[in-house]
Amino acid sequence: MQVLHTIAEMRAARQNMGRLGLVPTMGYLHAGHLSLVARARAECPAVAASIFVNPTQFGPNEDLSRYPRDLPRDLELLEAAGVDLVFAPEPSEMYPPGFDTQVRVGGITEVLEGAARPGHFSGVATVVVKLLNIIQPTLAYFGQKDAQQCVVIRKLARDLDLPVDVVIAPTVREADGLALSSRNRYLTPPQRAVAPAIFQGLSAAQRLFDAGERDGEILRQAIRAVIAAQPDLKVDYVSVADPETLRALPTVQQQALASVAARLGATRLIDNLILG
Repeated sequence: MQVLHTIAEMRAARQNMGRLGLVPTMGYLHAGHLSLVARARAECPAVAASIFVNPTQFGPNEDLSRYPRDLPRDLELLEAAGVDLVFAPEPSEMYPPGFDTQVRVGGITEVLEGAARPGHFSGVATVVVKLLNIIQPTLAYFGQKDAQQCVVIRKLARDLDLPVDVVIAPTVREADGLALSSRNRYLTPPQRAVAPAIFQGLSAAQRLFDAGERDGEILRQAIRAVIAAQPDLKVDYVSVADPETLRALPTVQQQALASVAARLGATRLIDNLILG
């Protein structure tokens, strides 16, 4: 496994490789990341991963400085998983002095996470375009847990005619339903016991939908009711929205994206389910 820290090294290593799968990450890997690597390994003769805690997608009062990092551990996991190339640049490599360009996706970035975290998706879109340009993968793999990010990246690739297939893989969960996230390590034991209520709320909406309920507000209320039983969970938003436009649906016709963002102490958690 080659570990590359500069853009020039990455581009040189990419030469003479054919079909390449890329798993972009911010490191501190868990089983969700490794499931993406496994899928890429099954579908591509060569696999690359990136490890980069992207400063431009963090707001001024967010957790950039304390975001978990353990590069040696991550490299061990990636090598064991069969990754061929790891791109692990420093921020100064990705954003050198004088860097002053942003990629902005309109509309779908203005709601949900975009409304709660202004500027977040501009940072995401910019770094994803840079990574895709540098690594030139055939396929790029992302997890459904970050549902809005997935919608944004798919639109970005489509609108800019990027020569990559964006693959979205299912959310990986703990046994009690909590979506795997690097930020779960922030949770205290009492908070960890409460956190699955988010998935339980989404599951309540799923059961109603499967039983024939199509009223968007009733589905949203079902999610809120379950989460409200845990007073330590402070909801940022509960949404039942169109899976492509992310606009709230008064009535679900075919499919909907049910999503939640909530805080447990200083930790912000997100999760979602596709209804239908």
